[in-house]
Amino acid sequence: MPDWIQKLTPYGVMLADALLPPRCLATGDLVDRQGQLSARAWRELNFITNPLCQRCGLPFAFGFEEEAELACGACIASPPDYDRARAVFQYDDASRAMILAFKHGDRMEGAPAFAVWMARAGAELMADADLVVPVPLHRWRLLRRRYNQSAVLALSLARLGGLPVRVDALMRTRHTPPMGGLNREARLRNLRGAIAVRPGRAADLSGRKIILIDDVLTTGATAQACARVLRRAGASRVDILTLARVVRPG
Repeated sequence: MPDWIQKLTPYGVMLADALLPPRCLATGDLVDRQGQLSARAWRELNFITNPLCQRCGLPFAFGFEEEAELACGACIASPPDYDRARAVFQYDDASRAMILAFKHGDRMEGAPAFAVWMARAGAELMADADLVVPVPLHRWRLLRRRYNQSAVLALSLARLGGLPVRVDALMRTRHTPPMGGLNREARLRNLRGAIAVRPGRAADLSGRKIILIDDVLTTGATAQACARVLRRAGASRVDILTLARVVRPG
């Protein structure tokens, strides 16, 4: 929600809602307050819950008797460089417009609600975390977009959970082309050497249990690249928490 709305008196909020009627973050339907979801959106969004892979957070279509150490085939064959990943809901037709509006369309009024959902989905990750760090944007992309959506989420989540946050802990050392449509291997090549710890920040990361924040987990390539850099800086654990994740059939 924009700061100027949050600072209004109750009467001012009523006036603002009359001038700018609050609409659902996902569907555009009218709702009671800014930053809410409509009943239709709640029904259509595919929230991720157990059973899921305890490593990467991939949801399973059916349950198992023992779920404590349950892992998907990909994580068994090639364990990721991060410890655990969790997401609120699937990135699909129901959630895509909401996330793209937040990412590219200055629709940041949903950030407080997103943080609440992420805290719930990542409760076990946040229980003993030391630090919140967002996935970085290259300076040219940040200049064009004017904000880093991952940093907005990280700040909201850290404030909610009472955790320290370092929005500038990581940096993009070179501009990488858009990765839409690329498979995991191509994304990993694209990111090779593109992420580093910002000078002067290594001491903030050493020995810390870190939650890395991003908006969407697609192939996991960005999460992997960031996790490797954080591990080399001495992080004792790296968990990934995102608003959404891609779940491919099969």
